[in-house]
Amino acid sequence: MKDDVFDKYRTAGTLASRILKDGAKEIRVGVSYLELVESIETRVKDEGAALAFPLNLSLNEDAAHDTAAPGDERVFRKGDVAKLDLGVQIDGYIADTATTVDLGNNSLLLDASSEALEAAIRAVKPGVNAGALGAAVQKEIESRGYRPIANLTGHGLGQYLQHGPPTIPNIGTGGGAVIEEGMVFAIEPFATTGCGRVGEKSRMEIYSQISDRPVRIPAGRTILEKIRDRQGLPFSRRWLGERKLDLALPALVRSGTLHAYPVLSDIAGSLVSQHEHTLIVTGDGCIVTTR
Repeated sequence: MKDDVFDKYRTAGTLASRILKDGAKEIRVGVSYLELVESIETRVKDEGAALAFPLNLSLNEDAAHDTAAPGDERVFRKGDVAKLDLGVQIDGYIADTATTVDLGNNSLLLDASSEALEAAIRAVKPGVNAGALGAAVQKEIESRGYRPIANLTGHGLGQYLQHGPPTIPNIGTGGGAVIEEGMVFAIEPFATTGCGRVGEKSRMEIYSQISDRPVRIPAGRTILEKIRDRQGLPFSRRWLGERKLDLALPALVRSGTLHAYPVLSDIAGSLVSQHEHTLIVTGDGCIVTTR
């Protein structure tokens, strides 16, 4: 890895870590969901960096892919388990990190995903397969009486690439990609009181462009112009700023121009915790960029 690329990954990671920690401190009962999301996103831009994806803020049984809607009226409530997942990029080089804030009495659930992440990081070195990292995650979560979410995984990162190889499972799979020096990836254990698998909700707030095919609808062309600088990275419906543009999103999804990210959720009434770090594999272990 070239020195300048390494430096961009490290700088993005340092920034993401600081903003995530500061933002997590502001999650309290009665605080506006929308105001918190927009405050954290603004901090990234004020630091001269860019968002790798809209700030994910998913509550309780929702594990991933939720963010504030335009005019979102939600506030944090007593008992909420809030997952805060932040991606920062510098020239497309991404730091992806997450933490969970407990507004109830769920410290053991949070420990499960946090300690699973640390166990997996300790296991990282060249020659280890990804399934062994998943086994470390699964052991820590199950030892505390919870389930890992089997159909969510960690993922490789590249320039303007949020989800690439290798896939890092949250369960022991007995195989998988062989970890190599120079790889950059995120490990993100999810621990749940539910069934251990997520399904898709109808709620969709996050999209990304996946093709450059011609678009006939004027509002659709306006959307593509607004998101051109994303270079395929996800964006929020909230960022479009106009209701008439919202109405064009389903047509762009149907045409294969955009991909939609439904909110991913375990069973109703369950609670999910998440922790995540980005790391760069070295000759004898790894450097965690988002400490």
